[in-house]
Amino acid sequence: MIEARHLRVLRAVATTGSFSAAGRELGCTQPAVSQQMKALEASVGTPLLVRNGREMRLTQAGEALVRHASGILAGLTAAEEEVAAIAGLRAGRVRLVSFPSGTSTLVPAALAALRAAHPGTRVSLEEAEPPKSAELLREGECDLTLAFRYEGAAVAEDWDDLVVRPLLTDRLVALVPERHRLARAESLAIGELAEEPWIAGCPRCRGQLVEVCEGAGFVPRIDFATDDYPAVVGLVGAGLGVAVLPQLAVESVRPRGVRMVRLEPAVRREIVALTLPDLAQVPAVAATLEQLARAAGRG
Repeated sequence: MIEARHLRVLRAVATTGSFSAAGRELGCTQPAVSQQMKALEASVGTPLLVRNGREMRLTQAGEALVRHASGILAGLTAAEEEVAAIAGLRAGRVRLVSFPSGTSTLVPAALAALRAAHPGTRVSLEEAEPPKSAELLREGECDLTLAFRYEGAAVAEDWDDLVVRPLLTDRLVALVPERHRLARAESLAIGELAEEPWIAGCPRCRGQLVEVCEGAGFVPRIDFATDDYPAVVGLVGAGLGVAVLPQLAVESVRPRGVRMVRLEPAVRREIVALTLPDLAQVPAVAATLEQLARAAGRG
């Protein structure tokens, strides 16, 4: 295998015309130059220099290798400089995946702070709900993802192979029309809404809703289902039913015509950031994680 340090020595010998002069240019001894040239010739399997007394000239193979050496070494220098820039957060890229209510609440503040602190770091953003977002991370389609898991869910998330950074606990709240009989209540049990028509959210949230309602002894009558949170709020505001949404989701829209009522006993979901162990060591990913934690109030 040809090593960059051997190419540097060969180029110096070709430029200066001798081992001793090449050693002075490179800051090493003449024997060290000779040793590295022997190692390079052994690596390529052919002589690169012809020595005749004090004179030294390149063989045809040596000339070919010197011709390529400049481009190879220039490319390595450029690569070293680019990696140094990424490591120093003067450059870098992070591919972020988030679920919608995280995108509209946590992500903007985090990315604004990241840009202010590290303007050379670029972040791309796509949306996906868990478990799809975790799959994208494992498949190499993103570097970092925001996800959530419900406390006490029947099916636990399998994140053992990932780095899990807790961000915040998001409490679910009931949404009822502002003229609903329970609109002025400070809190309610989900069973008090058993006879109401329901507007359900995303498939993951819909499954959690059914699970919680069944735990309270009833099956919700779902009249409408949409993963658009403003649409859920609009349907409740129009008096077409009730809903249960994460508080973070409600904060991401302007809830007109509805009342939020605290659920007792509490139903919560944990908001986390996920990445792979190796990616967690990448400076740009680590910096983005820190800003997401700060935006969530956990920095």
